[in-house]
Amino acid sequence: MSSETCAPDGRSCRHGRSEGGCAECKVRFISVCAALTSDELAELESLSRHVVHDPRGTLFTQDEEASAVYNITEGSVRLLRLLPDGRRHVMGFALVGDFLGLALPERHTITAEALSPVTVCRFERRAFQDLVARKPHLLQRLHERAGYELGLAQDQMLLLGRRGAEEKVASFLLTLRGRYARIGLTSVTLELPMGRQDIADHLGLTIETVSRTLTRLDREKVILIVPGGVRLLDLPRLEHLGG
Repeated sequence: MSSETCAPDGRSCRHGRSEGGCAECKVRFISVCAALTSDELAELESLSRHVVHDPRGTLFTQDEEASAVYNITEGSVRLLRLLPDGRRHVMGFALVGDFLGLALPERHTITAEALSPVTVCRFERRAFQDLVARKPHLLQRLHERAGYELGLAQDQMLLLGRRGAEEKVASFLLTLRGRYARIGLTSVTLELPMGRQDIADHLGLTIETVSRTLTRLDREKVILIVPGGVRLLDLPRLEHLGG
């Protein structure tokens, strides 16, 4: 389920914050928006629509027409692909500051589902593309972002090629820690908004294997399982396990 909230005049959304809008957005400096001046931010804001999704709400679905792009300003999103035989593969997880829907295909190749309450800035794709065409520095930021996401995809390919479940799980935790650090979240407690089935589908493991592996790492005091996540107790050991 989702709801859309915009300014009464229909021109500009304030993203549930103060009248400063995009200029005061806490996500601005970790997103592609950091490349824009105040005037350009106002122009971007005029194109945006503030949308809130409840947990398990869908931002877009596989094979749906790709008519919009989304900047996540709060929460986390599961990205999955349904296979012809009905199985699903979790391609990855999108966090605060991530842009979704920028790929070239006219239809989405994945489904994006909210793992927690999620807030996004939604832009009509054509209007956003027109803005990018007029702002070379924004295009550069998008290229940088694409390079970062390509690196994540390559890491995922390497991860799936590894043999041991322990190595896969350790690498997953370390990668997630690095992504959180990139957006300024550096707590020793690692939030896991995704469930163990999601992690299993992402790593090519069974949920039983993921659960056993996390329990073993907890028992060996590498991590401590806490409500909503894990606490990293022995980072050098985890890095060794992750290869």
